[in-house]
Amino acid sequence: MYPTESTGIRVYHRCGGCGKKQEFINSGKFRVNANGKSVDVWLIYRCKKCKHSWNLTVYERTKPCKIPADLFEAFEANDMETAFEYGRNIDFLKKNNAELK
Repeated sequence: MYPTESTGIRVYHRCGGCGKKQEFINSGKFRVNANGKSVDVWLIYRCKKCKHSWNLTVYERTKPCKIPADLFEAFEANDMETAFEYGRNIDFLKKNNAELK
């Protein structure tokens, strides 16, 4: 089961693969990308129909020392509970232009 499926929150976004608005599912995985002295962290969502990915911004151009160490470790380990917490955070989803139903 994906994290958002257990919350009852349905997330929709325009899919780059399908070319139209589709339901996206929280993959439970994060992408962490180091860029010099800063990092970007995204929560990966997948189109329910074609599995095209959509990265929702968690942190952008942030110094790693500004992210709590336990949270940063959770991102790197793809912690499902952390993904679940972000997947049910309405403000986080709306900040990433998700349409909720």
